[in-house]
Amino acid sequence: MSNIKRIAVFTSGGDAPGMNAAVRAVVRTAVYHDLFVYGIQRGYDGMIRGDIVRMDVSDVANIIQRGGTILKTARSEAFRTKEGRKLAYENLAAHDIDGVVAIGGNGTYTGADIFMSEYNIPFVGLPGTIDNDIYGTDYTIGFDTAINTAIEAVDKIRDTADSHNRLFFVEVMGRHSGFIALHTGIGSGAGAIFLPEIDSSIEELSEFLRKSVKRQKLFNLVIVAEGNKNGDASAIANQIKQLNPEFDVRVAIIGHLQRGGSPTAMDRVLASRMGHSSVKALMRGEGGVALGIINDKITFTPFKEAVAKTKPVNKDLVRMAEILAL
Repeated sequence: MSNIKRIAVFTSGGDAPGMNAAVRAVVRTAVYHDLFVYGIQRGYDGMIRGDIVRMDVSDVANIIQRGGTILKTARSEAFRTKEGRKLAYENLAAHDIDGVVAIGGNGTYTGADIFMSEYNIPFVGLPGTIDNDIYGTDYTIGFDTAINTAIEAVDKIRDTADSHNRLFFVEVMGRHSGFIALHTGIGSGAGAIFLPEIDSSIEELSEFLRKSVKRQKLFNLVIVAEGNKNGDASAIANQIKQLNPEFDVRVAIIGHLQRGGSPTAMDRVLASRMGHSSVKALMRGEGGVALGIINDKITFTPFKEAVAKTKPVNKDLVRMAEILAL
């Protein structure tokens, strides 16, 4: 066991449902093991500004069901500089903090890795992002809630699509990752899915649509990942409309609805497991690692590897989605 006595926790990057559950688990596990625990407001920016406050069990009461993050989040340009990281270190040292739990995505991990190469304070990362694009874990905190939110929205859009016999192109989030689009498409029974990882043909989709009309198949939903190579949902919809002027085409962008809302049970349990395990990892002397869950077991991946490697979508799921859309 290490000599860890005081740890800090912060959230960084885009907010994700379940971050509060992770913070709650970190604080309560630390207190249980007689550690002092501090919350850093607004991520690395708060670390530079010295916005660090002592936390206790009561500070995380009644937050497990809340979306967003009580610690707030921000992206910090100042932390990219040596001067900024030096200020961050001085503020951590002023509170005698000797271990940090960083909840965020690849940018958060990159910052932690650079900081650890300069200063001797161990960081353990938790994957807090709805995109599910972090290497070294099957699921990220917030992903399950995001796809449930997206599917609920798509189900409502389908009602309008059915009523008016319209073709809807629905854009979901995910940056350059298709996990949200793939799972939303399968879960909503969409007829086609455009993913950043897969080269899709507008012409093939157009031909498939025409064949569907001929056999009177009700085909009215196409899910588009925002980072798709063929363009966003509006661009793809316009191309389909040009090839098929007779189609009544509409576009819906779900947007930031996917980032908010009360976390699902899966995200609450996932975040709690990860938060609890991160404190135990620091107590064992772990550092410079991203915590994940693979095959329902806690795993650790070095920050450099987690950031450098790309997490692929499941090609079997992609193929299944194509078959089920016939």
